[in-house]
Amino acid sequence: QLQLVESGGGLVQPGGSLRLSCAVSRGTLGYSAIAWFRQAPGKEREGVSCISSAGFVKLYADSVKGRFTISRDNGKNTVYLRMTSLKIEDTGVYYCAADPFQNTCTQVDDNGRYVGWGQGTQVTVTS
Repeated sequence: QLQLVESGGGLVQPGGSLRLSCAVSRGTLGYSAIAWFRQAPGKEREGVSCISSAGFVKLYADSVKGRFTISRDNGKNTVYLRMTSLKIEDTGVYYCAADPFQNTCTQVDDNGRYVGWGQGTQVTVTS
């Protein structure tokens, strides 16, 4: 069964940048769409971005459009989330997951089919 591992989080000032990685620890990305989610303290988990299996379809939450860029390297079985112009409200634990039932993205929210959730990586934006 697919298992993903997130990394790349850290402490950064507002306006700073980070690049998160989502790597496969077991299985393969295959033809799965991959999504990033985040959960801020005291809030529900929300969808951030999604990328189709071939990387042609990329969706973003309105709150991160123009600041975050999702990409994937299927040869390395890794998906990335480049985050720039970070804001305090971007603080949270970031998770990635795979939708093995479709190879494209139609929404950034959790459709209930995502699997392979990792432990997440903490992103803290603070001055």
